[in-house]
Amino acid sequence: MRRDCDVLIVGGGLNGATMALALATAGISSILIDAAPRAVQADPGFDGRAYALSLASRRMLTALGIWDRVAGRAEEIAEIKISDGRAGQGAAPWFLHFEGGEIDEGPMGHMLEDRYLRAALFAALDAAPAVATREKARVTAQEVLPGGVTVTLESGERLTGALLVGADGRDSGVARRAGIARRGHDYHQTALVCAIAHERPHGGIAHQFFMPEGPLAILPLPGNRSSIVWTAHRASAQAIQALGPEEYLAALRPRFGDFLGPISLAGARFSYPLGLTLAQDVAGARLALVGDAAHGIHPLAGQGLNLGLRDVAALAEVLAAAHRRGLDIGAPDVLDDYRGWRRVDTAALVMATDGLNRLFSNDNPLLRLGRDLGLGIVNRLPALRRGLIREAAGVTGDLPRLLRGQSL
Repeated sequence: MRRDCDVLIVGGGLNGATMALALATAGISSILIDAAPRAVQADPGFDGRAYALSLASRRMLTALGIWDRVAGRAEEIAEIKISDGRAGQGAAPWFLHFEGGEIDEGPMGHMLEDRYLRAALFAALDAAPAVATREKARVTAQEVLPGGVTVTLESGERLTGALLVGADGRDSGVARRAGIARRGHDYHQTALVCAIAHERPHGGIAHQFFMPEGPLAILPLPGNRSSIVWTAHRASAQAIQALGPEEYLAALRPRFGDFLGPISLAGARFSYPLGLTLAQDVAGARLALVGDAAHGIHPLAGQGLNLGLRDVAALAEVLAAAHRRGLDIGAPDVLDDYRGWRRVDTAALVMATDGLNRLFSNDNPLLRLGRDLGLGIVNRLPALRRGLIREAAGVTGDLPRLLRGQSL
């Protein structure tokens, strides 16, 4: 059958764009279909959105030629401090402290603003002849045919490839049309996301305070700025988000503390309802899911984008290997390789983030005592602490080539 490309990718966000770029480096053509217009400007200004990129994700971006474009805009995460806390009382005396210098591989991770990462990815895509795009294009139907898969756009255009990749978020239309069910639960929490400016330097230190309503992450950005991911119960978060700027800061200050001096808002404020949502399968007939289309997790460890990039790296490697051997990249055995590769890693991270949120997002005094002592004990066991640092850096397990900084 005639194909318009090798792979159809639905969803033009960071995971979808990285998927197209990774495939292009292996000589696999794709069409990137996005319902939204591309909103990349020369300098859109800082809006507060940023990502914690693990060491493995940085290696992947390096291998794809992206990191050199953004390295000067990134802030190294030199240390991570994790502790219990209450608003107005500061951190508990027992804590867990990670230092990047404890592992040989390099910095644990970097913070990078959305505007720089997005612009660099799309600039690279524009220079990749193997990638075509359809903007403001909504998929209304998909059909598996002998030897390929076809999608129909709202405009009536039909596109055919050997494989369909869903990178279209938690409410994935690709998964839904394929009959892939989802499971999960609502955390009844909302993440309030913003950036702040502060008087004192952060020293590249990321803080994770576990409050009774949910974790508060303070993540270092270039200059005297930090990214805030503040989790609260749904009703409380809605009320806080509705406040004016000064009232919002007044609610944040008791939780944030004064260790960085006076604070002020820098950029816009966002809010995201939180829940766990998992596709019951990450592959189907001529179909694979990556990123939030496969698994939407709690943001407490900042691993959402990193987990999506792990999906992309694994799928790209499986497809590249099949392509080099002249095999059908949409064949069931090829997709079985992807499914098997991602199963254990995804399950482990889902259980870890879900379990940590349940353990720490409460004010039970016995649980507080137990988890505080646990943090302190782990902090005094160097070998275990280094193992956790390497986990946070994403450099453990059976890593795809891209996550090791190697080409496909």
